[in-house]
Amino acid sequence: MESLRTLYLIDDDTDDLDFFCEAVSAIDKRIICFKSSDSASALKAFQNHDVPLPDIIFLDLNMPLIDGRTFLTELKKVGAYADVPVIIYSTSSSQRDVEETRLLGAADFLTKPCSQENLVSQLQQILEQYSRDVEVIKVMSK
Repeated sequence: MESLRTLYLIDDDTDDLDFFCEAVSAIDKRIICFKSSDSASALKAFQNHDVPLPDIIFLDLNMPLIDGRTFLTELKKVGAYADVPVIIYSTSSSQRDVEETRLLGAADFLTKPCSQENLVSQLQQILEQYSRDVEVIKVMSK
């Protein structure tokens, strides 16, 4: 995963934030995991370009203030971040949620697993896939 350097997770559950960042660290300690438990302030930070451009954004669906669908829709309007892959990270496994979020621009959908081991395994697959995608984009832009 040489190409991936930064991830950003927006999730109102602070335990899930820590659980996720610990899993990322177990995969590759060089990846920086930014996190926010407040979707409204996170969206404002993105809109004001106060957030370093991450390689991937992970986004919870069910949050107070601004839900994941609204966040995703608004983020896709912010030029610098519009092309950053957004992966929905939710307790939902509903096919309807998967389809709706893909139509809104989500790149992928990850249902929150119950164990750290499962999360590490699933994240590893996703990070490997997006690392290859980032590398291809970098090579093509040279």
